[in-house]
Amino acid sequence: MATIESLINPYQDYAAVIFDCDGTLVDTMPAHFEAWCEALAIYGAANVLAEDVFYAMGGRPTKDIVMDLNAEYGLKLDPARVALSKREAFLRKLHSIELIEEVAEIARGLRGKVPMAIATGGSRFVIEKTLHIVGVSDWFDEVITADDVINGKPAPDIYLEAARRLGVAPESCVAFEDAPAGIDSAKAAGMRVVEVPAPMRK
Repeated sequence: MATIESLINPYQDYAAVIFDCDGTLVDTMPAHFEAWCEALAIYGAANVLAEDVFYAMGGRPTKDIVMDLNAEYGLKLDPARVALSKREAFLRKLHSIELIEEVAEIARGLRGKVPMAIATGGSRFVIEKTLHIVGVSDWFDEVITADDVINGKPAPDIYLEAARRLGVAPESCVAFEDAPAGIDSAKAAGMRVVEVPAPMRK
């Protein structure tokens, strides 16, 4: 199995490194899926989100996923209400999350040496809680969330904004991503991408 370190080695000329959070830096995806199931059940939509579909949608803002579910299943879920319920359910599970150590090791080693940012489809409130609980809040120069851009992943906006805030050209950045939407987002921004393999997620 390839290591994260071996995957970044070809990119020795990078000027900044940008990390997705959920499923890339922090092992949150099982907790997020459980939270989705609980939230959807509240509104009578239990079992409409299969686990494989959930992972394929990783990285996208919650409200966008709700709108997709509405379109797919003819539902009339309120995106804002479902998003709030899902957020509350996830926050109750924060005690169960931990770093994905192979990715965290890279970030730890680069800290203070190159500019680093988080670029995530999560909300600022939840991401700040997540980074705090795993003890990495002070590792990153910038944290860009879905609250900071109009178009979420897979649009390139969030990665372009991260590069802008770091003062680095997008093509000089390396992005760490695990989900299709995030990978597409970073590539559309012109960045080189280290794809975090699924076996590295628990």
